[in-house]
Amino acid sequence: MMRFNRFRLPARVRRRAERQWLIGRAIQRRGALRAVADRTAAIRPADILAFVTQRNERIRLPYFLDYYRDLGVRHFLFVDNASDDGSTDYLRRQEDVSLWRAEASYKRARFGMDWINWLLWRYGRDHWCLSVDPDEFLVYPHCDCRPLAALTDWLDASGRRSFPAMLLDMYPRGALEDETYREGGNPFEIAGWFDPANYSIAKNKYYGNLWIQGGPRSRAFFSYDPLAGPALNKIPLVKWQRRYAYVSSTHMLLPRGLNLVYDENGGEMASGCLLHAKFLSTFSEKSAEELDRRQHYADSQEYRAYHAGLQGGTRLWCSESREYRDWRQLEDLGLISRGNWA
Repeated sequence: MMRFNRFRLPARVRRRAERQWLIGRAIQRRGALRAVADRTAAIRPADILAFVTQRNERIRLPYFLDYYRDLGVRHFLFVDNASDDGSTDYLRRQEDVSLWRAEASYKRARFGMDWINWLLWRYGRDHWCLSVDPDEFLVYPHCDCRPLAALTDWLDASGRRSFPAMLLDMYPRGALEDETYREGGNPFEIAGWFDPANYSIAKNKYYGNLWIQGGPRSRAFFSYDPLAGPALNKIPLVKWQRRYAYVSSTHMLLPRGLNLVYDENGGEMASGCLLHAKFLSTFSEKSAEELDRRQHYADSQEYRAYHAGLQGGTRLWCSESREYRDWRQLEDLGLISRGNWA
């Protein structure tokens, strides 16, 4: 990451320079993307768009696409990072998917964010854009009866440009390998449990975003140092403009105001959760692949912790675990909020 501290410039000037650098880098790295199926001419002005980077997630894709189609996503823009499991051919055949393939290093593309920032810059302008992984499923207040367009219409009317969602790790009651996940299945019929508490929240003063950690990954894989666990704060839904850029995954953006998605004066702002279907029967094999590739953050520290943790068993359920019901349950637990969206 480029740093500007040595110039002793004011923070706002450094952030502006960093944002311009991120956008310029994304534009420069666009050459790594080869169009496989470009259907972006079909995108309409009011369409909600989804931006996704994936590798070897063929088994997850049917349910993922149907889930977001049902919510109201009208077009998907995928980057496939050198998959060899049939993902490319499957996505190529989907009429609402535009697909690019990247053979380049995921790590050197800032863990795929250079590619996503380019596609957002090129195609996301003036659209509500949802940036998620194939194992992330957005839940928001009233999602059982109001489509995503109802949420984005309300956000527009409220003058909000971004919407946060905490990543909520889901897991089965038994061992991960006890029930095989099959293509097209609802992952939460298997991984239907979560941690209702055990989360820490801090504020990043420079970027202004919240930093959330905890849950089953911290207690099972990072108990030796919970602060080394993965971040759970996400800002996946943004009314995109070309002056925007993701800084680190979807954890934070520039300009800084996009990260101010909380109320510091005792009130609440509307927020959601991303149900995280990482912990299925596919987890062990996927972790071994990613550990071998070493294409993730901090020399794949997270996947090294998974590998070590898996040696002691694959059961994440504990006596405090809760079985997932609906968004109202998450609101009661303080994990999402309606804010003033009645």
